[in-house]
Amino acid sequence: MKSVLFLVTATVRRFVAPRVLLTSPAAALRAAVCASVASGALVACTPAYDWRTIQNNDDGYEVTLPAKPRAAERKIQIGGQPMTMRMQTAEANDAVFAVGTVVLPSADPALQRAALDYLESGLARNVNAHPDARATQIELAAGGRVLGSEMRVTGQSGEKREARTIQARFVARGAHVYQVAIVSDKTPPAEQADQFFTSFKLF
Repeated sequence: MKSVLFLVTATVRRFVAPRVLLTSPAAALRAAVCASVASGALVACTPAYDWRTIQNNDDGYEVTLPAKPRAAERKIQIGGQPMTMRMQTAEANDAVFAVGTVVLPSADPALQRAALDYLESGLARNVNAHPDARATQIELAAGGRVLGSEMRVTGQSGEKREARTIQARFVARGAHVYQVAIVSDKTPPAEQADQFFTSFKLF
């Protein structure tokens, strides 16, 4: 399965990500969803999930992804301010697993909140749904937790108006805001989704 590529200057175990630049704020999710549809069914004897740990020292997180990641970056605007968003994506069993990082010009709480709203609304809008995030806890690699949010939305996406489900978590830490998401036409088994979300830890 092929997906949108996002650039991340990170330490990645077992894979070096290629560089691709996306300019549209919504292009990443649309491309990932379209790719998941175009890929077709996986061969039954092929393992659907090949988990590997990714350490992103530049953006300050680690996560376990179910396949070799791809990476790219794009320019966005939040509150009239230009920013950079970087993302790593991996595909498995007709689902796209993604971690996005928005680099803020400062750690201003109001700017953090604006970026979180931007990400939550943008994901929900891609399936014509209303963002309905609730509080959750995000793990720190050194121990402890910080407050974040999570949501699950289902709707239709693309020209064929096909059903899609998005599960996502969001958190701000310093001058970074993170989006951890699974986009799928068929919801992954709970244990696989949990593997992904619980493996995400901030440095």
